[in-house]
Amino acid sequence: MNLRPSELAVAFTERFGDKPAGIWSAPGRVNLIGEHTDYNDGFVLPFAINHSTLVAARPRSDRTVRVCSTFAPDDVVLADLDALVPGSVEGWAAYPLGVLWAMERAGYFSPGLDLLIDSSVPVGAGLSSSAALECAVAVAANDLSAASLSRTELVTIGQVAENEMVGAPTGIMDQSASLLGEEGHAVFLDCRSRESRLVPLDLKGVGLELLVMDTRVSHSHSTGGYAARRRSCELGAELLGVPALRDLSVRDLAEAAGLLDEETFRRVRHIVTENARVQDAVDVLSGKGPVALGQLLNTSHASMRDDFEISCAELDTAVDTAVSAGALGARMTGGGFGGAAIALVRSGDSAAVADAVTRAFADAGFTAPMIFPVLPASGAGRVA
Repeated sequence: MNLRPSELAVAFTERFGDKPAGIWSAPGRVNLIGEHTDYNDGFVLPFAINHSTLVAARPRSDRTVRVCSTFAPDDVVLADLDALVPGSVEGWAAYPLGVLWAMERAGYFSPGLDLLIDSSVPVGAGLSSSAALECAVAVAANDLSAASLSRTELVTIGQVAENEMVGAPTGIMDQSASLLGEEGHAVFLDCRSRESRLVPLDLKGVGLELLVMDTRVSHSHSTGGYAARRRSCELGAELLGVPALRDLSVRDLAEAAGLLDEETFRRVRHIVTENARVQDAVDVLSGKGPVALGQLLNTSHASMRDDFEISCAELDTAVDTAVSAGALGARMTGGGFGGAAIALVRSGDSAAVADAVTRAFADAGFTAPMIFPVLPASGAGRVA
């Protein structure tokens, strides 16, 4: 529903009969470049966006969790913290309850909680609505239980929740962006060492916008395509004798071509070249600035389309049309098989690019896309 914090507090009081102890927020994210490199110990360059999930929370005197949301107001999930195990929760509630379970498993006691959730992060668009939900609950539970976990420790909590309670084999990129992001910056993350640093991404200051083009084609990380790509990467690393594909360089690809079957080689080639593109993007942002990113975005999309095969007709249409209409560069973003693409555009060209993409979707008989600009925003925290 996209409520303001004060409105969510009123809704919480109406639902649970008492005021919340506070309101916490966590943003979704756009991955500027670096797709499927995270679980290969590689590099990614996401940023937190100005669309977020809010959670109003209040501790209880027992071990019960009541969780409900503004997007499913009649769906109240009751859970006993002592009975939570992987597989015991279905649907969207597995994300917030998974966070509480992961905190307890890590040795941090959580009281029972009443939770009311609201979000402006589009679901299924590749903007990590799931991580925004996890991270909003994580910072709320961290404050209310006085666990004093660091942001990097909360990243791990969110990943464990998604991997084990939800059953989606994701890496740490989404939670890292949501928890570590800062306004006007991207987060350059080494997924092996978990070290990160902020990289300037002042789009507004140089007259640029990043358009998110949500194709409205829903996807799910827990379905087979994502897991199959991960298995291909693990197989490639095993056959090439390296701990992870992170350990290969572009120079190693010629030898790899003779050792792998054609499909596995293409999967490996995407990861290796995508890691190089992330590092090139960091160099570009630290030097020439974001106006010079366009070609890296274009080649990233081509690699995902042809080598990793995670694009779809709607994503390709959005990317190709945006570039033809004047975007500096464009690519799909997120896990693939639907979701969103992004286009880097000059502010004055934004409306024309959006109109061209909308017309192209109509001409192709696709569902009308949802197109909106995003800016790099601050990470998760208490807002009221």
